[in-house]
Amino acid sequence: MPAISTDPGHGGRWTSLRSAGREWLWHRPAPERDKAVPGDAFVDAGGLEECIPTVRGLPDHGDAWSRPWTRTGDTEHVECESFALARSVREAPDGTQVDYTLTARPGFRFVWAAHALLDLSPHATLRMPASATTRLLPEAAPLLARTWPAGAPWITGSWPAPHGLPLDRLGPDDGTAVGAVVDSARCCVHDDRDRLALELVADGQPVSTALWRNLAGYPQPHPYRSTGVEPMLGRVFDLAEAGPDDAARVPASGEVRWRLTLTGACRCPSTPAQKEHRPWT
Repeated sequence: MPAISTDPGHGGRWTSLRSAGREWLWHRPAPERDKAVPGDAFVDAGGLEECIPTVRGLPDHGDAWSRPWTRTGDTEHVECESFALARSVREAPDGTQVDYTLTARPGFRFVWAAHALLDLSPHATLRMPASATTRLLPEAAPLLARTWPAGAPWITGSWPAPHGLPLDRLGPDDGTAVGAVVDSARCCVHDDRDRLALELVADGQPVSTALWRNLAGYPQPHPYRSTGVEPMLGRVFDLAEAGPDDAARVPASGEVRWRLTLTGACRCPSTPAQKEHRPWT
């Protein structure tokens, strides 16, 4: 059963996610993270950040990561300018469950991502349903055989290799960094014999899995390796680019509820072997 540790005083960041003796979360030294305040540029210390109401765009990585959270009983919560967010963690027969409640005015649109940066080996693979619709973001353009459409915020292909770019295999550092959003509520991470499965449920809201496959391609001039596997409400990184069906929306009740379940057992189907995977470079 995965065990979660958080730091409410510093944006509610998850500092540990352990399962079967393994720490899954990646970290890097970033002392400035503890001094961040609303309006600051994002500080990447690793772990898992609660990114809401956007990931890219403004505010950078959302409005919750830079604010102190408070804990009342088994619930942690944060008050932001346009919304309030609460979460609680509990063990259940089918895994560790994290329940969220967002309160805001009816009609409020947002994107939320459990921005989990995982410590994975070059042998790790990701499993999601074959042929799931996948949006590639513009940083993938140099890796594709086709020309990127002028001004397009993304192009669409099929998991696991949209437009010939294999996203299910991480591989060694190659100096690339690619973002994508996969139309799947579940993702299973395989790393040698270790397994981590993430599944998101949110009635009436768009759900997906965002990926950030950074194989020492970002940031310049001092890149590092980090792998984001990010359960998401919405289908875009930047709320400003969301179409009518690409963001979550608060209903007349003024509340949105969703649940993230984490387990050490994979229930995702195997991804069929691809005959025409292109190399990373």
